[in-house]
Parts: sequence; structure tokens; C-alpha cells
Amino acid sequence: MNELETTSPRTDPASTAMRARAKAEGVDTIWDRYAALGTQCKVGELGICCTVCHLGPCNLGLPGSKRPQVGVCGATIDTVAARRLARDMAAGSAAHSDHGRSVARLLLQAARGEAPGYGIADEPKLMALADELGVARDGKSVEKVAEEVALRCLDQFGQQEDAIAFTSRAPAKQQDDWRRLGIMPRGIDREVVDVMHRTNMGVDADHTSLVLGGMRSALADGWGGSMIATDLQDVLFGTPKPIRAKVNLGVLRDDAVNILVHGHEPALAEAIVDAATDPEMLEQARAQGAADINVAGICCTANEVLMRRGVPIAGNFLQQELAIVSGAVEAMLIDVQCIMPGVAQAAACFHTEVIATSEQAHFPGTVHVPFSAETAQETAREIVGRAVANYAHRDRNRAMIPDHQMDVVAGFTTESITRTLGGTYRGGYRPLNDGIIAGRIRGVAAVVGCDTPKRIQDEGHLDLVLELLRRDILVAQTGCSAIACGKAGLLRPEAALEHAGPGLREICEAVGIPPVLHVGSCVDNSRLLTVCMEMVKEGGIGRDFSELPVAAAAPGWWSEKAIAIGFYAVASGLLTVLGSPLNILGSEAVTRLVTGEMEGMTGGRFAFEPDPVAAADLIAAHLDRKREALKLRPMLYEPPPIGETPGPIPVAVPVA
Repeated sequence: MNELETTSPRTDPASTAMRARAKAEGVDTIWDRYAALGTQCKVGELGICCTVCHLGPCNLGLPGSKRPQVGVCGATIDTVAARRLARDMAAGSAAHSDHGRSVARLLLQAARGEAPGYGIADEPKLMALADELGVARDGKSVEKVAEEVALRCLDQFGQQEDAIAFTSRAPAKQQDDWRRLGIMPRGIDREVVDVMHRTNMGVDADHTSLVLGGMRSALADGWGGSMIATDLQDVLFGTPKPIRAKVNLGVLRDDAVNILVHGHEPALAEAIVDAATDPEMLEQARAQGAADINVAGICCTANEVLMRRGVPIAGNFLQQELAIVSGAVEAMLIDVQCIMPGVAQAAACFHTEVIATSEQAHFPGTVHVPFSAETAQETAREIVGRAVANYAHRDRNRAMIPDHQMDVVAGFTTESITRTLGGTYRGGYRPLNDGIIAGRIRGVAAVVGCDTPKRIQDEGHLDLVLELLRRDILVAQTGCSAIACGKAGLLRPEAALEHAGPGLREICEAVGIPPVLHVGSCVDNSRLLTVCMEMVKEGGIGRDFSELPVAAAAPGWWSEKAIAIGFYAVASGLLTVLGSPLNILGSEAVTRLVTGEMEGMTGGRFAFEPDPVAAADLIAAHLDRKREALKLRPMLYEPPPIGETPGPIPVAVPVA
């Protein structure tokens, strides 16, 4: 793939500038490494290479080819593809759910006074969770309630029988479907282990059974581990509310010590933000000649501290190396997930110190500063101190910060949407439901997930979202997809005037919201489940998720976590459109199961569509079918012709 194939007028100008800089400096980035690989393995892409045991590897062939269609053990193409898919689901569920476990442990330590600097930031949410989890509150201190809530959440991981607690939030029909299919999750860890066992050679060989087993682990994540992470982070750090901030590489500052927080777990990042505003730390920075200490985020840690603290975002997954190539980053703090080992290689060409903090994630070429809740504040001060000292080593002649940043409004949660739509005293989802019933809003689409070097940077996200807005579809976003649209100006209220269809524009103007709602990090896709639950409870547009005029999409997914997210969305009754297919196309039976037969089982299914306009067509047609089944009135407005609304994406504003 050449340079022209990886950029377009839609490509973020800050990234384009930094990629040119990296090339001039001889620094390899993710695009260079992708191009160097050449044609990727088609057998693996089709999902018909089995490495489960050492009788192989078994590279199977499609029907009609000269390669065998069964492995050494006799596993068919369908079995091989389903095994791999189930393991992908389990791995993705393990990653996000382990994040949830870490948050529950932090709440437990904070409640017991073992984590100085951490406390209860949202007491009403804690008490609501206590009631939901059956924790008695009478006569108990806040700390005691928090301790018992944390223990109850930790129980969800090792639980062996019954259903995990938060599945009770799902509509009754969804729960009945899960029980009927045998996929009601019993315990988070149990379901991950179950998949690893059933995919071992000599155990499950039926493709439907394998996929359903994987779906049970995905449900354990979406309605378990990820939901625990989201809710308990709100308790510990505060439930986000709409907040204004800036996004893109231009948030880095020439005159400040620049610290990037990157990864997914916000516990240490929160402490870093506090340490960076400590008067003693600021005095040290000024003694080095810096005006300030500037903390910015990359990836999902960025989304976490953005929506709670207003910390600016420097970029998403594809920009992590580019931020270092600016030559203006003193320290990049990394924990777990979505961290390229390439950041250490890029940092070796500059003065940037990459600091790894997790015992689960060691990276060659980095400094390891272990994080623990007991010493988080001291660790944060140590890291900020290292960054301040490193400011003196910045080569001013090599520093190049792109002059591009954009305004965003972030922090829309299940709770804050309630208040935004209905006000403080009459909060609720009635205005949203009424907008759908009245035909001003066609429905809601969640556009989430990663970005990939296999496609032009950000383009799939932007083109899909712009098409959805033009068709009066409200968009909710998480993760790197949200950052991509944030850089393009779509997370501003003004974007409704520039890009939304007339019905959606009326709603956004009346309420004062952007047409694209930033809902959080990837683990916060669980918020999208609870938003759907509130829409069902409000009434008038469906009794379960499969009846709602709602769909999901992941235009640039690549992670196992995205596979788990997609499957818990499908298992919860939602159409989920992927910009590239799952690695299953070698098996007609598995492909038919997840893109067709699944709808009769759970109410949801996958669709694979790389073209953003065609994907928008597919989503709009799905929403219209749901509206027709609900006998809602026709849409008030026809979508404007392409090219009229939405208008051109605004050019990123230069740094003031």
C-alpha cells in the first residue's frame, strides 16, 4: 500500500504532517510496518487455519481447492472457524472484564482506607448500586457500603451458578432468550474458562454450540465485567457530565512539560492529573523553564480523563507514535491494552521516556514504574517529576507540534443524557423517544471501536457518521471512533447545523446537544446497553432491544475486544455492522449463523459492509423496518441530497 492509498482529503491534517515528519526522520510507524508485511495470510483471514493443538497447524482449503477440508483430528472448516471465533470472544471478554476486576479491587481498597487519595466521588450512584445488588445500607457508613458493593461485584467473577447480577437490567424477553439458548452468563471467569475448555481439541466440535459458548462469555463481559468497570469508575471518579475540551495533536504545548497518558485503566491517570496541578510540581517545572505541566490523553484512558476532568485528547490509537514524533513529549505513561510496542521504538529516536506501569504489561525499551493503589500518589509524583526533569532534554530544533486541534463536548452518560433531555427535575428519555415516535429522529446508531491501517485513517468513521446524520439518525460514540469524529468537529453542538438532517437538527437545537454524543471509552459500551434499557423503560418504541430502532457499527475494528463487544450487542438483540468481516468467511455455515440465523435466536445479527454509504443504507433500512413494525408515523423529512447536508467537514482550528 503506497502513501496515496492511506490518505485522502478526509485524513486528519495533524496526522498527515506527523507521518511526513516520521518518514523524514526515518521512524517507522504502524503504516510502514503494515506495508512491509505485504499480502497477509488469506487462510488465516478466512478463519480456516487451526493452531489449537500441535497435531497441526492445519491450513485447510476451501471446497474445490486441492487443500484438505478437514484437519488432522477430523475438525471441519466449520469447527475450525467457530473455535477461533469463540476464542476471540473469550480473549476480548477477558481483557475488558479484567479491567472491571481492577476497578472493583480499587473500590475495595479505597473503602478500607488502603488506597490513599481515592474515595467515593458519586455517593448517590454507590447507594443505587447497593440497592440493586442487595447490599443493606441501614446504619452503615459510606465506606462500609462501598466495601460490600465492591465484594459483591468481585463475586461476579468467581460465581459458579445462577445469573450474574446486572443481567437483571436487561428486558425480560432478552433474559428469556439467553436462558432458552443456554447462554445466560453464570460467572465472568467461568465463561472465559468454559470457552477455553470447549475449544480444546477433543471437546466441542459443533459450530453453533461453539459460537453460542463464545457469546455467553461476551455477555459476561457486556453485562458483567465492562458494566462493573463503568459503574464503579463512576463511583470512584465521578459520573461524567457534558464537558468542553480540545482534541488532536495540537493540544501538545511548546512551552509546557507534556505528559501523555495512554491505555485503558484510569486509576493512575487520575492521580497523574492531580500531581500535575500540585504547586510543588509546577514550581519544579518552572525552574526547568516550562510555563506549565500539560497532561493529554491517547486512546481510551484519554476518553476517561476527558469526560471527567476535561483533559485534552492528543489522539486515538493510530496517533500514539505520531505524538512522540512531535519531539515535544517528555513522558508517555502506558498501562494496558492497545499499546503498540512501536511507541518504545519511536521514543528511542527522541527524548521521550515511555513509562510502563502495569505488572501485566512489560515492554522492551521502556522504564517500568510499578503502580499500586497503596502508593498511587507517590508514584504519580515520581512520574511527573521524571517528566519535568526530562523537559531540559527536549531538542527545540526537532520539536514540531501540528497546529491542529478541535473543540469537543464529551461526557454523555446514561444519567447525564437523562438530565440533558428532560432537565434536572423532569429528567428522562421521553424527549428522545418522542422524537423517534414523531418521525424527527429515524433512530439511534452506536458507532464504536478501533481504527486500522488497513483503511484510510478515520475515513470509514467519518463517512458513515456523516451519512447517518444526514438521514436524521442520532449517533452515540465511544473509543477511538469518538476521537476520530471529535477531530473532525462532529462532537460540537454546531455540527447539528452543519451536518444533521432537518429533524435531528431540530432536536439538537432544542436540547442543545451535538448530533454525535461522546459516551466514553470502549469499556463504556456497556453504557449503550443501559441507554437502550432506559429507552425500553420509557416506552413507546419497543419492549426489548430487538424491537428498538437502534443499530450498532464498528467501521475500523481490529481487536478481540471489539469482537466480544459486537457479540454482546448481537446477543442483546442489535444489528451490528462491521466495516470488515470476522475471520469466518471460509466457513459458509458459521457466516450464515452470525449474519442470518442469529437474528431468529437473539433478535440481533452481524452484517459486513466496508463501504460507509452502503453501511448507512443498511442501518437506515433496518431502522425503518423497526419503525414500521412498531407502527410509528413516517419520517417527517426526506434526507437532503448528498452534498447539501451534510456540508464539508470544518478544517481543524489552528492553535490560538
